[in-house]
Amino acid sequence: MRADVNALSWRKSSYSNGEGGDCVEVSDDLLDVVPVRDSKQGGAGPVLVFPAVVWSSFILDVKAQA
Repeated sequence: MRADVNALSWRKSSYSNGEGGDCVEVSDDLLDVVPVRDSKQGGAGPVLVFPAVVWSSFILDVKAQA
């Protein structure tokens, strides 16, 4: 499956800081996968794509560590 990642809607992670530091954006537009990118690079940078079930597990683990 190929998707135009620039056509997706992106949101910045609530864990990202507002000072241009570690900023991660994710898109919730696709059902089975979650695209992730560095917001500092925007559409020019690479996009990592994770299976939705794996991403959900990762988020649960991150929240458990907070």
